[in-house]
Amino acid sequence: MIRKYPFIFIALAAIILVSIFVISKFSGKNELLLTTVAQKGPFESQVYSTGQLESIEADYIPVPAVLQDSRLNISSLTIADMIKEGTYVEEGDYIATIDHSSIDDQRKSASEELDRVKTELEDSKIDSSLTLSNQRDQIVNAQLEFEEKKITINESTYEAPSLIRKAEMDYKKAERKLEQMKEAYILKHKQEKNKVDRRFITYKQVKERADLIESVYPSLKITAPRAGIVGYYRYSGGSAIQTSSTISPRSQAIATYPKQNSLITNTYINEIDISKVKIGQKVTLGFDAFPGKTLFGQVSRIANIGQILPRSDAKVFEVKINVSGNEPELKPSMTTSNIIQTDYLDSAVYVSIESVFKNDSLSYVFKVDGRKITRQIVETSIENESYVVVKQGVNEGDELCLVEPNEGESLPFTGLEIYEDIKNKEKLAKESKAPISGDKIAEINPKSSN
Repeated sequence: MIRKYPFIFIALAAIILVSIFVISKFSGKNELLLTTVAQKGPFESQVYSTGQLESIEADYIPVPAVLQDSRLNISSLTIADMIKEGTYVEEGDYIATIDHSSIDDQRKSASEELDRVKTELEDSKIDSSLTLSNQRDQIVNAQLEFEEKKITINESTYEAPSLIRKAEMDYKKAERKLEQMKEAYILKHKQEKNKVDRRFITYKQVKERADLIESVYPSLKITAPRAGIVGYYRYSGGSAIQTSSTISPRSQAIATYPKQNSLITNTYINEIDISKVKIGQKVTLGFDAFPGKTLFGQVSRIANIGQILPRSDAKVFEVKINVSGNEPELKPSMTTSNIIQTDYLDSAVYVSIESVFKNDSLSYVFKVDGRKITRQIVETSIENESYVVVKQGVNEGDELCLVEPNEGESLPFTGLEIYEDIKNKEKLAKESKAPISGDKIAEINPKSSN
C-alpha cells in the first residue's frame, strides 16, 4: 500500500511538519487551541511599497523663447496635448501642442488695435497736410501784401511827408508779418511732423506686436530638439506638466530628456511604517515591466511632512530611493515594487505577531507546557508583517497560543522582573533625553530573562 501511493504519505508528512498549529487538551476540558512555536535565526524587518521611476538629472525641452516675450502679455499657457511619458522620439518628432485660445485672444485684440492706430496715423497725415497747406497760403498772401506795400512806398516819393511816413510804416508791418508767418510755418511744420512721427511709432509698435503674435503660431507645436526618451517635467512638489496642465511662459521646461544613469524611484510610505524607514537603508527593487529583473537601491530622502492621498484619508510620507547601476531598459514612470530593509538581526528569537497580546502597559504571550498554560510578560523588539522579535520572556521552541485561551484573563502574570526591566530602560532613556536602544541599555544594566 505504501509503495503504491507513496505521494499520499509524503504529503501528509509535509503537512504535519510545516503546520504550526497543534491541538491540545487542558484541565479535563476539550478546548481546541491554535498554537505556534518560537523560532530562532536571522530576522529581517521590511517595509513594502510601490513607486514610480524618475530621473534626478535631465536635459530640458524648454518653452519656446518667442512665448516668453513680454510684449505678448500672456500670463499662462495650457498644454492641449502631449505624448505619453517614456516615448522615444527622433529629432523633429512631435512632443506637445500648446492651446491656441490665449494666443487667439491676443491676435484679435492686436488686430483691432492695429486697425485703430493705422487709421489714426492716416488721419494725422491728412490733418497735418491741411494745416501746413493753410499756413503756406497765408505766407503767400503775406508775401503779396508785403510787395504791395513796397510798391506804395515807391509811388509816394512826391507825396506829403506824412503819407510817405505812413507808407513806410505799412511796409514795415507787412515785412514783419511775412517773417513771422515764415517762422510760424517752420515751427508748425516741426510740430505736425512730430505728431505724425509719434503716430507712426505707435503704429510700428502695434504692428510689430501683431507680427510677433502671428509668428507665435508655428511655435505652439513643440517638437523634439534631438532624439531621446521624453519625460514629464516635474515641479518640486511632484506635480508633472502633462495634457491639460497650465504653465507660465517662463516655466523652466515643458518636458525633459531624463538621464538613464541617475534614476530614482519615488514612493509613499504610510504613517505607521514611516518611523522604521531611515536614510541609507538598503532597498530591493522589482519592476512590473520586467518581472525577472531585480536591482538594488538606497533610501536617499524622507519627507518631513506627510500628505493625504487623493480619495483617501490615509496620511503618507514621500520617500525617494536612489537606484544603483545603469539599466538602459528602464524608463521614467515605470512602476517599481520596493522592499526596504528597515532592520536586520543575525540571530534572534521571533514569534508570530498573532501570539503576542497587549494591554495598556505591557505585552505578553500564553505559553503552553504540556497541559499547563502560563501568561508570560515579554519584551518585544523589531517586527515585520508576520513576526516580531522577542528579547525577553520566550526561548526557541516555546509553544505559544495564537488565540487567547478561555481562562486567559484569569491567569496570573509571570515574568514581572521583565516588566520592571522595561520600565527601567524607559526611565534611563527619558533621563538621557535621547532614544537608547534596548541592546545598549542591556549592556549598561543587564538582567536575566525567563
